[in-house]
Amino acid sequence: MNLVLTVLEIVAPVFLLAAIGFVWVRLGHEYSIRFVTQLTMTLSVPCLIFTALMNTEIDADALAALTLASVAAYVVVGLAALAVTAGLGLSLRTYFAPLTFGNTGNLGLPLALFAFGEAGLDMAVVVFAVMAVFSFTIGVWVVAGGGSLWNVVREPMVAGTLLGALFLWQGWETPRFLTNTLELVGQVAIPLMLITLGVALARLKPARIGRDLGLCIGKAAVTAGLAYGVGLWFGLAPVPLAVLTLQVATPVAVTSYLLAEKYEADAEAVAGLVVVSTLLSVIYLPLLLAFVI
Repeated sequence: MNLVLTVLEIVAPVFLLAAIGFVWVRLGHEYSIRFVTQLTMTLSVPCLIFTALMNTEIDADALAALTLASVAAYVVVGLAALAVTAGLGLSLRTYFAPLTFGNTGNLGLPLALFAFGEAGLDMAVVVFAVMAVFSFTIGVWVVAGGGSLWNVVREPMVAGTLLGALFLWQGWETPRFLTNTLELVGQVAIPLMLITLGVALARLKPARIGRDLGLCIGKAAVTAGLAYGVGLWFGLAPVPLAVLTLQVATPVAVTSYLLAEKYEADAEAVAGLVVVSTLLSVIYLPLLLAFVI
């Protein structure tokens, strides 16, 4: 009973904030997803990543192990996504990113924060940073059907990740006034992303429920299993192992839909995956959280 209450206390704020966005739109109020997404992805989230990496107090060895495990986990999950798309004859441009990258920003970071406190958030940011580098380089390259990798390397989230890693490696710190400012800007990210998730769900409509449900159940099971296995392989302690598993197993991100829309992939198909996987996560994330706690 105590475990159930603990899990509910952790996941309730996440889904309640998303519900605020959902109800807001259903009541007919205006909400610009494009503006909020641009604000969070180009300013708030990069600041969150940068300050979290710069200020992290994770032991150096533990940080290295978690980083390597995160890289390995996304490589393995990416290879699995390639196998699934090829085996089922699905479009690589449309399905690779949704099947590989989860909603580590909107859902993963808040879950880690509520479940494991500031230390959990620091670890989650490491996993999120690795995902961001992969998603906004290789992921965008695949969705766009090619092009210059240099263009995607200049994405603010990638820049914030690399800059934060440099400050962490060198032991540098920004002046206190600047750090406080960056932290305030970064703190905007989590509530805004959750509310935006609810808004997006209120507007998106799934197109192929049957196939989407099968893909989403498979994604949840495979990503959780692979991430947990990789974490055990790297000998992660219980908390970083739990954070890695939760982050990698999060449902399809709204950003996958936005990227599909931007680069003219099958955005309608991705919208269906976002809706179905997010609704499905209401069931499987609490179960997964209860397993890893």
